[in-house]
Amino acid sequence: MFENVADVTTRLREQGYISGKNIATVVYLATKLEKPVLVEGPAGVGKTELAKVVAAATGRPLIRLQCYEGLDEAKALYEWEYSKQLLYTQILKEKFAESMAGATTVRDAADRVAQEDSVFFSDRFVVPRPLLRAIQAEQPSLLLIDEVDKSDPEFEAFLLEVLSDFQVTVPEIGTLRANHMPFVFLTSNDARELSDALKRRCLHLYIDFPDEQLECQILSTKVPGIEERLADELVGVMQRLRKLDLKKTPSISETLDWARALLALNATELSEDLVRDTLNVILKYEGDIKKTQGELGRLITRKAEEGEAAKAEGASAESAPTQKKGVLH
Repeated sequence: MFENVADVTTRLREQGYISGKNIATVVYLATKLEKPVLVEGPAGVGKTELAKVVAAATGRPLIRLQCYEGLDEAKALYEWEYSKQLLYTQILKEKFAESMAGATTVRDAADRVAQEDSVFFSDRFVVPRPLLRAIQAEQPSLLLIDEVDKSDPEFEAFLLEVLSDFQVTVPEIGTLRANHMPFVFLTSNDARELSDALKRRCLHLYIDFPDEQLECQILSTKVPGIEERLADELVGVMQRLRKLDLKKTPSISETLDWARALLALNATELSEDLVRDTLNVILKYEGDIKKTQGELGRLITRKAEEGEAAKAEGASAESAPTQKKGVLH
């Protein structure tokens, strides 16, 4: 699948995903050890996107199971079409009568009906959901179990059985085993603590907010039309915003949304008024917006002061007299 860690980094970059060495290492080891990957971290840092780009980089179809409170086996594994089964029974009623013609006892009639069990208890009445689709896939697939922390502990216990053996038992037709071992990603926003048993079966990967340099690389890749100066100012403000005590800290997804919004407004640099007018793009709670508005002057001024200091330092270096060097120098 991947030749080495560097190959992971290169192929993910080709899909537009900028990864650090830690991410590439976990992905590579997961393919070699054939273990699921549990990806944790704040919302919007690229956990789901990582699974998508790995699927694209490896040419595997992506099968996604979105978890939520109340999710059960029927919605995640399969559903039995009782209405279709009943329809078959009604349509074939005359054939049943013909097959039982001549039966002299109840037992004889029951035996003749039993001979047709395979008609009414088969996979033609099974509606596969994401887990069963991954197990029955004719080619290797990537199974994404998204936001597993939102599901109930009972469903998590069910997942343990599936991830251990990659086989499920359908009472009506028997045990179904995986044709190919799927590559599994599970994501979590830490809404609740996951069990040690689930974590033990997975390789753990924590994706945090990117540092300033990495965020600039991501921004230039995802929003190629943005000018370098505007990108630097934008990322600088985002890095400072994340140090404030906010209800929802803006992530890389908000950085990209803000950059696209500024491009739509034909902005070339950040001003206090422009930031104030577009805060609703990156902050999702009114309390966070009001708190940031109180800090806005210092956030923008600090960035401007850093730029002026850099310019002054460069001008000072250029104006300094150069001392002639002797031959021995």
